[in-house]
Amino acid sequence: MTQYRKKPIIIEAIQLKDNQKSIYEVTTFINGAKPDTSSCMMASDYWDSYLDLCKKSGGIRLKTLESDNETQIASFGDWIIKGVNGEFYPCKPDIFEKTYEIV
Repeated sequence: MTQYRKKPIIIEAIQLKDNQKSIYEVTTFINGAKPDTSSCMMASDYWDSYLDLCKKSGGIRLKTLESDNETQIASFGDWIIKGVNGEFYPCKPDIFEKTYEIV
């Protein structure tokens, strides 16, 4: 067996919290502009409905590289990471703390 170490790369990440400001910031982080609910895979054309849907589902849906045409739920408390290929994926807080540190 051979051991490997992750290459040191700098990532961008934001934590999803259960409040309107955080949902807006995360959605802006993912979309790069005002929240676009269609690209977030959310079934709503209105921000209020989008917020409502996020609250009811306990997070937001992300289309990730691993999820093909499906989506993954990023729950409140999860970190949303922008990967090396520009993709986004959720990471549980305990794993995030063990894996990453502030630069």
